[in-house]
Amino acid sequence: MRHDVIREHGIFGKHPFVFMRTPGFGDSNWTDVISELRLAGYEGSIDIEGWHDPVYRDELEMTGRVHALKHLKTCRGGTFIPGSGKYEGGDPSLL
Repeated sequence: MRHDVIREHGIFGKHPFVFMRTPGFGDSNWTDVISELRLAGYEGSIDIEGWHDPVYRDELEMTGRVHALKHLKTCRGGTFIPGSGKYEGGDPSLL
């Protein structure tokens, strides 16, 4: 986001103040976004659309998409490890 443009021209001005970016390259905190989605009960997918990124497009589009996938996996907590979701004993101080 270009805060300098917003300060000078506002969000209704004729100058672009935000660019669509691939996850991991923009201002969004995807860890917070995914956390809020989970708290709301969302269980769907997050699709990565790289064609609109002004930097990672054309021959760099797949590079951007692979980076976004890795970034989003980290933001969701890393590699999925299946479990029952229930405490199964052990030292509770290690939780």
